[in-house]
Amino acid sequence: MKNIKIALISCTKLKQFYPCEAQEMYLLSQLFKKASYYIKRQNYDKWFILSAKYGLLNPNDIIEPYDLTLNNMKSEDIKKWSQKVFNQLINYNIYEIDFYTGEKYRKYLILSLKEKNIICNIPLKGLGIGQQLKFYKEAII
Repeated sequence: MKNIKIALISCTKLKQFYPCEAQEMYLLSQLFKKASYYIKRQNYDKWFILSAKYGLLNPNDIIEPYDLTLNNMKSEDIKKWSQKVFNQLINYNIYEIDFYTGEKYRKYLILSLKEKNIICNIPLKGLGIGQQLKFYKEAII
């Protein structure tokens, strides 16, 4: 199995009101819509969605709507969630990950991944949501 490079994008508060594929669940969010469109057109071997409820999601996984975010969780709960996602990610032969996520969705996860010598990048680090939307809009044209 070859080493792969992946992209991770975080879930969003805005969700569909019915069970559907993960990549459809979050399309009500302009940020998710533009980010996923952008990611699909890059040279990633795979991409996944980080969900506060489900952990690591393949875009085609069928999920139910939910109301949960890492933004309201305590540090120890985020650490547990990060360990769960790390355990899911380690099943893939990953050598590099680009994070298109907020700080809480990557903070502890990156620490564990770097211990395994997985390269972690944050392409839009430091950009606010408006700046990220602008980046995607310009990159997609």
